[in-house]
Amino acid sequence: MNTLKDKTVLIADDDMDIITQLSLQLTKIGMKVITAETQKDAESIIEKTKPDLAIFDLMMDNRDSGFILSYKLKKKYPEVPVIIITGVTADTGMMFGLESEEQKKWIKADLYLEKGLRPEQLQMEIKKLLKI
Repeated sequence: MNTLKDKTVLIADDDMDIITQLSLQLTKIGMKVITAETQKDAESIIEKTKPDLAIFDLMMDNRDSGFILSYKLKKKYPEVPVIIITGVTADTGMMFGLESEEQKKWIKADLYLEKGLRPEQLQMEIKKLLKI
């Protein structure tokens, strides 16, 4: 049976608390975790490593770092699922989504989630994306 064990996830977020929290949750279920605290670090990891899944914060060095990373990863590895996580809606009231074809063309991510989701919810979404 396919499991999340030994799947590699790239997490890019400028908030060390989020990186730590996600890393703990995902290593607990057997995933290998690679982390980056800047868009630049994440870009250099993408150049050298193909993760099974990526989780990018929307706003890091730039307001659209997550979108840029998602675009670059998808260009190199189109089959790798990308989750963009953000606290933007809570912070600013701005809404993003992947409902329309227009948004899907512009936002190269497979899933868009608000920060602070429960570990079970994240695990369920990852399994769906990896078809496990």
